[in-house]
Amino acid sequence: MTPAHVIAAPLHSLTLRFRNGVSQVGVVKTLEDLALRALNRLVYVRILKALAIQTPDPRCLERRAEYAYGFLGGEQVLAFAADERYELGVDFTREALAKGDECYGIVHDGVLASYGWYSNRPTVAVTDDLVLRFDPRYVYMYKGFTHEAYRGQRLHAAGMALALQEYRARGCQGIVSYVESNNYSSLKSCYRMGYVPFGQVTLVRAFGRYFIRASEGCQEYGFELLPREAAL
Repeated sequence: MTPAHVIAAPLHSLTLRFRNGVSQVGVVKTLEDLALRALNRLVYVRILKALAIQTPDPRCLERRAEYAYGFLGGEQVLAFAADERYELGVDFTREALAKGDECYGIVHDGVLASYGWYSNRPTVAVTDDLVLRFDPRYVYMYKGFTHEAYRGQRLHAAGMALALQEYRARGCQGIVSYVESNNYSSLKSCYRMGYVPFGQVTLVRAFGRYFIRASEGCQEYGFELLPREAAL
């Protein structure tokens, strides 16, 4: 027989997760999250909300005097990449820079408080063997990060809004990105900033291959997720 405490532990964890979820996002979203987590115990599944923004909330464009904002130069971002705290990695950074991607950062007293990467080319996404393609009139935002000492200040939203402002000045239509459907805090932050959902991508990995379905709304933005060998 299975000891009672072995059964009680996961049940307690599940109950706690349910209670916390209900208090934060409500019953329906909590049940959706738990169902998706349960399904992922059997098969790899991701449901991605595709988002776009052209005009950010003006409040996100406000700058704080103690911070420096802007695109980081190659040598500068490589110096930050050597520090494990920033979760960049020198190899990743060199590859991103060689591809032409840019890193918009917010720096405070020599600390990289927040950053996000931006690309106008097909980019590896979700897993290492998948690539996201999109309308080249847009820029794809990925790999957002905020240093733990600076979280809660909405620096990530500020960085995206300010980067968008600069890209719009270059003639870009806007920014596209995606958020997993059960990452409700990130979705809330994106919507508050001015992102608008335009579609959904469902991804399943089974029997050694991917099954990918993009909703009709993704077509307008050329937003598609493909196996790496088919996309590059």
